[in-house]
Amino acid sequence: MELHELADAVADELSFLRFVKALTADRQDQVEKERVSRSPSYGPGANGWENDTIEDFLEAATAWAEDTGFGQSQGLPNNPWRRFADFLYCGKIYE
Repeated sequence: MELHELADAVADELSFLRFVKALTADRQDQVEKERVSRSPSYGPGANGWENDTIEDFLEAATAWAEDTGFGQSQGLPNNPWRRFADFLYCGKIYE
């Protein structure tokens, strides 16, 4: 299952932790890929990570939350586990 599909499937504590483990593995995989062959500095990394530092990751996640009302403007479910999974996922992809 793709990472975004795991985020979409979050409904409770267990599915949230499954998503976080997959997100962690995805980041670790990108770090290893980038050690072998660096992606251009003007785009995302090998696995699509836009934000390489914890500061940039948290800033992007916060920007997404503020811009979308934690996903309300995107019609996302009002489940707190799902909303936090989306928050973390957007830390990866949001610019």
